[in-house]
Amino acid sequence: MREVTNISSIGFWVLVGDKEYFVPFADYPAFKEATVAEISAMTQISPSQLRWENLDIDIEIEALEAPENFPLVFR
Repeated sequence: MREVTNISSIGFWVLVGDKEYFVPFADYPAFKEATVAEISAMTQISPSQLRWENLDIDIEIEALEAPENFPLVFR
């Protein structure tokens, strides 16, 4: 199972399998101006990667699990 479970003013949560991850707009600012439909249109293109086709954004699940290991911020 994978889905966007909640969107707030500071980011959104995605459920992948039995784990939920927070995607902060501060670290991923391209999502801040996205519509609810665009954020919700998430697909999982591999066991380790999420994709938002209409926004041309990919995020490695590992970057959400351990953001401290990925110091580069999407701009």
